Amino acid sequence: MTIDWRYTVEENLGVLSVAGYLGPDAVRRFTGAIGWAVARGTGPVIVDLAELRSWSAEGQLAIIEAARRLAEAGRGLELAAIPADGSIVPTADGPPIPVHADLATALAAHQAEQREPVQGRHEWRTTGWPTEDEVDE
Repeated sequence: MTIDWRYTVEENLGVLSVAGYLGPDAVRRFTGAIGWAVARGTGPVIVDLAELRSWSAEGQLAIIEAARRLAEAGRGLELAAIPADGSIVPTADGPPIPVHADLATALAAHQAEQREPVQGRHEWRTTGWPTEDEVDE
C-alpha cells in the first residue's frame, strides 16, 4: 500500500495533504511530493495527515527528513492531524516540527502572518487523489 497526495499553494503557504499508509513502500512517493513542494512554493508547508490511515517508523523518519530538506530551502514544515497510533518525535539536531490538531487550526495559526498573496491558487496531485467533482458525488 502507498499514499496519494495533493499539494496546494495559496497565500505564501503550501498544504501537502497525504492519504493512505505512509509505510516503507510509500517513503519514496512522499519524498517526491516534498520535492514538488520545494520547487513550487514559498513559505511553510503544512502536511495535512487527516486522510492518513497510519504511518510506520520509516514514514515518520521521512517526515523528519522532509523538515530538514525544507529548512535547507529556508522553509518550515508543520503537521496537522497526525495519526492517533503514533506521535512524531523529531531528533534533537533537526528543525522543530509544530503539530496542530487539524488543518483548520494550522491555517488559523498563519492568518496573523499573512504577507503579500501569491497570484492565484495552484494545485498538483497524484492521479489517485479525487477531484472536487468526485468528492461531491
